[in-house]
Amino acid sequence: MHRLKVIGVIPARYDSTRLPGKPLKDINGKSMIVRVAEQAMKSRILDDVIVATDSELIKNHLTERGIKVCMTGSDIRSGTDRCYEAAKDIDSDIVVNIQGDEPLLDPDVIDRVVEELIRAEDAVCCTPVIKIGTDGDPDSKNTVKTVMDKDLYALYFSRSRIPLNFRSEPVYYKHIGLYAYRSGFLKTFVKLHSTTLETAESLEQLRILENGYRIKCVEVYTETAGVDTQEDLEKVIKIITDKEGSVGITV
Repeated sequence: MHRLKVIGVIPARYDSTRLPGKPLKDINGKSMIVRVAEQAMKSRILDDVIVATDSELIKNHLTERGIKVCMTGSDIRSGTDRCYEAAKDIDSDIVVNIQGDEPLLDPDVIDRVVEELIRAEDAVCCTPVIKIGTDGDPDSKNTVKTVMDKDLYALYFSRSRIPLNFRSEPVYYKHIGLYAYRSGFLKTFVKLHSTTLETAESLEQLRILENGYRIKCVEVYTETAGVDTQEDLEKVIKIITDKEGSVGITV
């Protein structure tokens, strides 16, 4: 039986609008991008982990620490395109697009998503979702919501509250931005034109659904925390420092 080759790619763009230099921000003695890469490398299913960046600063920072890095153009339009540029010349069966701003990434989530994609032969992509708890805000535009069919195939993703639920105990699912793609489909995906709903919601995964492809979802139970702003960064620093104890800056 053919042993599938699975690689993880972490897009890391230096010039973030809301938090410039985000990948190199210190989190209790390690940069954010190093923490994400180290978490990804704990996956038992990934054969390799590569950071895809447009920044010589990030490249040098990672090379000094023995982390694989691939330089990509600065004019690439999205993280998925950057992921494809890094993976296109690598012989692989599945490519996992890992967000570079989630230092609390659980490597088990990577493994579950890949395993489910392997099982779901009619899906081109697999992605994780988690129930929004009582302290979550389903009306937040920064929280992407997902609705699925009975077999957990995605029906739609939205920044709005979906479904509009009038039950006494409504259930909402938050989408976690990690994607496992079949390598052949990733090549197809980056060539597809942007679609109407994708543009309206500013959600790239809707391009897949609008073109008639299937996305399998996996329910996970480990919350993650993306870093988009200084406030987000401070929250993550506190979580990790409370867990590790203060070790000082070594970046």
